[in-house]
Amino acid sequence: MSAFIQPPGKIPFYLRLGIWISKKVTGKDLLPPRLLAWYPKAAVSSGILELLAAHGDGTIAPRMLKLVRLQASLAVACPFCIDTNSLDLDKHGINAEELSALQGTADISQMGSFTDRERVAVAYARALSQTPPSLPESLVRELTEIFSPREIVILATTAAQVNYWARLLEGLGVPPAGFADNCALTKISPDNCYQP
Repeated sequence: MSAFIQPPGKIPFYLRLGIWISKKVTGKDLLPPRLLAWYPKAAVSSGILELLAAHGDGTIAPRMLKLVRLQASLAVACPFCIDTNSLDLDKHGINAEELSALQGTADISQMGSFTDRERVAVAYARALSQTPPSLPESLVRELTEIFSPREIVILATTAAQVNYWARLLEGLGVPPAGFADNCALTKISPDNCYQP
């Protein structure tokens, strides 16, 4: 499976630097930055968005941000996003039962391993990733009771970042990059699963 379009033959030097950095960070020669080279402004702004995304700020743990990213990825059914956000689940202490809850095949409220903050953050990411977004008053009340305004902004921008990438990557037909060890675990169909 390949994208709808191919990268341009000539990529400006400043974008090649960004592509090199992306490869150094991820260990893979990713297709999205190359495709975005067709419109350098989009490449630069997308790179800045990714660079400045929250990855842990002291009050919101990296595990919670991983849960939010993965829930948003699953909610919008973006194979590339699911693939990249499934990387290192065990490093973040996310087990198979928790993954089932994020996938909607198990009841998250019955999972004792999720904290109240994680449960609300996941519900918030799911609500923000619906089309159109739907935020019940009860969710907003819980959210504002247990998170500070700054934390709410971090959670909202984290979910929104995944939604941005999902819409962009799906719009370009970008397949998964091959980060996930097991496509069945993330419920990516075999047709969309990266084949090395």
